[in-house]
Amino acid sequence: MLETLITSKTRIRILVKFFINAANNGHLRGLAEEMNESTNAIRKELNNLSEAGYLEKKAAQNRVSYKANIKHPLFKTLQQIVYKHLGLDAIIDMILARMGKVQQIVVLGDYANGIDSGVIEVLIVGKQLNADYIDQLALKIEDEIKRKVIFTLQDFPSENGLIIYENFEC
Repeated sequence: MLETLITSKTRIRILVKFFINAANNGHLRGLAEEMNESTNAIRKELNNLSEAGYLEKKAAQNRVSYKANIKHPLFKTLQQIVYKHLGLDAIIDMILARMGKVQQIVVLGDYANGIDSGVIEVLIVGKQLNADYIDQLALKIEDEIKRKVIFTLQDFPSENGLIIYENFEC
């Protein structure tokens, strides 16, 4: 979906890195290594996104680090677009529809760190969850979002990963 709107794969990967989790940050060489891209390609995209105000730039000890500008008026919109691109919105909808009393949905692993590796690790927290439904759900979600999904269930809240849903009133 996003590939038809933004033709630069490098830009998409950078947007995913910084907008899936506002706490993510990175620097030129680290991003180039992580994304297996040339430093010139990464530099060009970082400069474009910084000049547009989407990324914040901070220099410290001969290194410039970047992170998402959460004060930008389009921050939430871009974050929602990245979530849709990765299929996180579909994961949330399908889990909440049939899993029972879900208290928390947490993305772990590569995706929590902004790396689009193709395997999304999802932790579902709640009591009396429909564990039988999870295998069917994984297949449905994988078919819809074209990424492998690994689910883990537990009954106590997680403090690790990227929390994409939380409701402790249930």
